Amino acid sequence: MKTERVFEEDEGRDPVGSGSPPPPPRSGSLDPAALFVLLDGLRRAAPRELDEQVTKLIREFLLTLRSLIDWYLERLDRPSREPEVEDIPID
Repeated sequence: MKTERVFEEDEGRDPVGSGSPPPPPRSGSLDPAALFVLLDGLRRAAPRELDEQVTKLIREFLLTLRSLIDWYLERLDRPSREPEVEDIPID
């Protein structure tokens, strides 16, 4: 069958098609690829009747994530809130 042949040809290949496995994430870092795979799987698993609603839900989630990233980057760019200290010489 044609389907069996496709599976045999794809056996052992990276599902992304890059040919090499992605580098392991650094310790303590979050790998967003797993999140995107989860969202794509959710979208594909939804029935056709809910396709538009699921797409809107994922879009809203990604916009919220983008807003959180923007907020965090703005917070990093602000100067620190440490009080200014002036050295006063003591005679």
